Amino acid sequence: MMEKIGFGVIGAGIWGNSHAWIYSTEPYSELIAVCDKVEEKAKALAEKYHARRWYTDLEKMLKDPEIQAVGIATPDFAHQEPFIAACQAGKHILLEKPLATTHEDLKLMKTAYEKSGVRAMVDFHARWNPPLVVAKNNIDQGTIGEIISMYYRLNDTIYVPTQMLSWAEKSSILWFLGSHTVDTLRFLSGKEVKRVYSVSRSEVLVKLGVNIPDIYQSVLEMEDGIIASIENNWIVPNSHPNWNDIKLNILGSKGMFNMDLTNNQAIERYLPEKSDHPDILVMPTIHGKPSGFAHESIRDFIHRLRNSEKFIVDFEDGYRVSKVILAIMESAKIRMPVEVNYNS
Repeated sequence: MMEKIGFGVIGAGIWGNSHAWIYSTEPYSELIAVCDKVEEKAKALAEKYHARRWYTDLEKMLKDPEIQAVGIATPDFAHQEPFIAACQAGKHILLEKPLATTHEDLKLMKTAYEKSGVRAMVDFHARWNPPLVVAKNNIDQGTIGEIISMYYRLNDTIYVPTQMLSWAEKSSILWFLGSHTVDTLRFLSGKEVKRVYSVSRSEVLVKLGVNIPDIYQSVLEMEDGIIASIENNWIVPNSHPNWNDIKLNILGSKGMFNMDLTNNQAIERYLPEKSDHPDILVMPTIHGKPSGFAHESIRDFIHRLRNSEKFIVDFEDGYRVSKVILAIMESAKIRMPVEVNYNS
């Protein structure tokens, strides 16, 4: 059993900050270093959380003997290089979703991972979301019978692709949120996706100079005949009270779950020029410490790595989710159903 795990953070953006914060405050982890191609960002994040050093060269950081594990928080499309490098360096890995965004990257990453002997988890943090976990426990207990259908809407405000992400055109709402959507349905049902049919539309963002689809509407045929409908868009008006617009329905043979996870009713805030619902579930700060399910997944990785326990979500989960998303994108392109090939 490891006593205190030395961590390196790759990518000094929003999620890199969360990784660094938690590695520097948990009793069984220590933040050793931060790496980013932009030295000012690496230095600032390292100093903020008292890392011992910072790097702009990934290979140099991965040679650091005090680092046993890394958190990879680079943009969606930039996971292959640091993941494979970490595998080859023998470092355990917590990778922000998605695992990869191309078939080629998936193949290369799978080969490197299987050769390496390292442990890896993909950060689908919705699996730590209390309402979803309560539903999952009930489903496993047979409380609502056999799942018949599922509907999941997970959208973002237009702020995200136009202002928050400088690299939105290199990604997609399917990678940014759709990967969470697919993994959550797999998690809740315990079943895999067999075939998909999707349509997309490009209208709003293209006119704003961001050349990517606004929305995907998809039907997923899953094992045991489960039918799932999903919606992912990132053009919700910025006047929306929260970044996310989230609705979920799970229909069983003996019962049903309905969830509106957009607007918690536990707290409403009214200000001179706006009203909103402050975050109490995803990543609130409680007594100066990172809290919420998006942070709990990182914390859980530390504890399971230290105790040699099975991860809640692993490399294979990430691999399968990416294969489903790629099938959805292909379906939307050809406007025909597409079988999901997990072995390609």
